[in-house]
Amino acid sequence: MFKFAIPAVAALGLITVAAQSEAIHADVEGAAAPMGWHLTHEGSMAKLAYGVANSDQLALMMTCEPGQAQAIVYGDVQPASPRLHKASITSAVIDPLSGDLAEETRISLRDPALQKLARRGALEVEGDAGHFELTVDPDERRLVSEFFAYCGTEAA
Repeated sequence: MFKFAIPAVAALGLITVAAQSEAIHADVEGAAAPMGWHLTHEGSMAKLAYGVANSDQLALMMTCEPGQAQAIVYGDVQPASPRLHKASITSAVIDPLSGDLAEETRISLRDPALQKLARRGALEVEGDAGHFELTVDPDERRLVSEFFAYCGTEAA
C-alpha cells in the first residue's frame, strides 16, 4: 500500500506547488503592468486615460465629444490648472473610475496645462499624493494628438 501512497502524495504535492507558483506568477504579471496613456471611444465620446491598459486602474481620464471646447476630467489626480472648475453645484455625478459620487470637473482643451500635454508630451497633475508630471512616450503622442483632433481642437 505504501508503494502507491508515497507516489500519490508526491504527485499531489507537485501539483499543489505548480498551482501555487502559477497563481503567484499571474499576480506578479498583474502587479507589474505598466501605466501609460490609452485612447478609447465609446459611442461618440473619446476617452483619454492614464493608467493600466484594459483595467480599472486609472489615475486620470478625460472625455470629450466632437466639437466640444472642454473635457470632463475624472480620477485621483487632476490637471494642475487654476482654470479647472466644477461642472455642477452638487456631487450627483458617478465617477466612472470608482463608482462613487464625484465632483465633475471640466477644463478647456485650450488650457495651458492641456496644451503642454499636446505639444510637449507632459501633463502636470495634482492629487492626494502631491504635485507631479505624467509624461507621454513617442508611441503615446499619436494617441494624445488623436484625442485633441477628435475633440475638434487640432490647434491645441
